[in-house]
Amino acid sequence: MFSKQQTKQKASEATKESKPWIRRFGRFGYMSQGFVYILIGILSFMAAIGVGGDTEDTTGALQSLAGIPFGEVVLWLVAVGLLGYVVWMLIRALMDTGHFGRGIKGIFIRCGFIGSAAIYASIAFNAAKFANHAGGSSEKNEQTYSQLLLSQPYGQWIIGAVGAGVIGYALYEAYRVYKEIFMREFKSEEMSKHEMNIARTSGKIGLTARAFVFGAVGFFLIQTAISADAEETEGIDGALFELSQQPFGQWILGVVALGLVLFGVYGIIYGRYIHMNFGKHS
Repeated sequence: MFSKQQTKQKASEATKESKPWIRRFGRFGYMSQGFVYILIGILSFMAAIGVGGDTEDTTGALQSLAGIPFGEVVLWLVAVGLLGYVVWMLIRALMDTGHFGRGIKGIFIRCGFIGSAAIYASIAFNAAKFANHAGGSSEKNEQTYSQLLLSQPYGQWIIGAVGAGVIGYALYEAYRVYKEIFMREFKSEEMSKHEMNIARTSGKIGLTARAFVFGAVGFFLIQTAISADAEETEGIDGALFELSQQPFGQWILGVVALGLVLFGVYGIIYGRYIHMNFGKHS
């Protein structure tokens, strides 16, 4: 028998459970994110082995879907799915589902969720535009934003700080891989041994590959801050292209591309088995 206090506590935690439709929407969002990374990885790997494809960012990858049979349907599904990801990121930030607290570290992490929500809201909007045949060319939005910031007071410092933050996030992701912290977020009791092994392997390789690319993006942002030249700014596509231009670059690009595919696989499994409650064990 539970004591009165334990019963009250369990009832309180039960009320903090996210609504079933929110959980499903959020899970679909993580899976949609995983699908986009799989697409980026496949196109980049094709470029690395010289059979077509290109080093793509999310916008370019979505554009490529518009030209395939039933591409519009897939794009609408991606757009709706990524909105689910946006909603869940905002919930994680505002309701502190991960119990990060209000300290400096907690605020930094929760602000990161808001930033991620903003980025993927933009990607969802682009997916909807391409699905509706309203998308234009894949221009360098990163450079446009950099030019805007460079024209502001302390713009170089802001860009430099953003670049340092991106590198810091990449290092944090690498740390999560090293300590296997990312595995704590799965509902392991619902997963088979085979699923756990796939999640661990794809997570280790995929998160490492994405951290590597993010580190390169942060490096280019810092270069932009130092040179005050927006042309130095590169997104994911630019970072992958620069990799391909290095000695043995095609091999490096191929490895990183396969890593991004595995990150997509990890994202799909993550969406299926992540804890998504507001209570103690979320």
